[in-house]
Amino acid sequence: MSTKISMIGETSLDLRFFQLFGSAPRLYGHAPGRVNLLGEHVDYNQGVVLPAAIDRQVCLAAAPTRERMVTLHALDLDQRISFSLDDLEKRQDLDGLPLSSWAQYPAGVAWALQEAGLAVQGMQAVYTSDVPIGAGLSSSAAVEVAFAAAWRLLGGWKTSGLALAQLCQRAENAYVGVSSGLMDQFASACGVRDHLLYFDTRSLEHRPLPLPRGTAIVIADSGVRRTLATSAYNERRQACEEAVRLLGKYKPGLQSLRDITSVELAAYAQELPEIPRKRAEHVTKEILRVEQAVSALEHQDARQLGALMYSTHRSLRDLYEVSCPELDLLVQITRDIPGCYGARLTGAGFGGCTVNLVEREAAESFTRLLHDEYLRQTGRDTAIYVCQAADGASAHKL
Repeated sequence: MSTKISMIGETSLDLRFFQLFGSAPRLYGHAPGRVNLLGEHVDYNQGVVLPAAIDRQVCLAAAPTRERMVTLHALDLDQRISFSLDDLEKRQDLDGLPLSSWAQYPAGVAWALQEAGLAVQGMQAVYTSDVPIGAGLSSSAAVEVAFAAAWRLLGGWKTSGLALAQLCQRAENAYVGVSSGLMDQFASACGVRDHLLYFDTRSLEHRPLPLPRGTAIVIADSGVRRTLATSAYNERRQACEEAVRLLGKYKPGLQSLRDITSVELAAYAQELPEIPRKRAEHVTKEILRVEQAVSALEHQDARQLGALMYSTHRSLRDLYEVSCPELDLLVQITRDIPGCYGARLTGAGFGGCTVNLVEREAAESFTRLLHDEYLRQTGRDTAIYVCQAADGASAHKL
């Protein structure tokens, strides 16, 4: 996959880097966003997921420095910040001010890499992204993985994509303070063109599975923004942990909701408060849906895969309660559009995007019809992207 992105290419990054730092960059890096077809809110429950990296990405140009300092310029925000690699735990810039939220992600990656004993070099960098922020497409994970790939190149480490993803997850969990699972960083680091990624978040087993022939992934942005590090996300994770604790009284050795089937859960349902029960029901059934989806993919059965996506959306709406009226409407509209196999919300929820599995030949008409009907019913001029499953992160020197 090209390391250029639609908003700005390497030539433009060259120019902006020179304008800002007075010299040419020495390396380029990129990392894609991701969409998850099935397996939502199960990665932090040690479940299995089916994400894909997409051809929307973070792209950076950088040069190493001799100083133990990092200077970043976020082109899309037109903001610049510098911080020391020796004082990362303070979460402050060189003026002693708290790091901006956007800067915490690359700073957190540097912190996690150093905590793991890896040598992190000072750098100057500019970066840009065409991954929509707050849309559930893992824009923050793409930033983390892009910088991790750049530092890996500078350091000459032999770190695998999976290991790099784990370090980026640690940055987001321990440094930024967001209790995310590993799926987002894994998909960004390890994506395979034209494939979904089967990823077992417990065993870390993973393998690519080809998308059904003749299909396209279409992402529709509801226009409703949400912040991942909100109480609602963490509350659902806590409810799952509470369910495990309560169910452990009846099933000794239970470590996560991965360890109980939906049939077993139904037998103990009366022992759980309503909220933990509903969250657990979604997780156990969603893990089963992923396994059913693997069979559908192995048989190139787009219709079955699409039906599972619709089922997942209902579960996310009714049991996990992370949908919103705009997402529900986007999914409902697709049922009347020819060529659509399935649709559901993707990402943490509370806004953001839907993912749609569509006949490739119908993608253009699908996009137009979905846009027009959503606009008619809501007055929102939504952005819709026809995407390709893409390769994962990389970096190269000039």
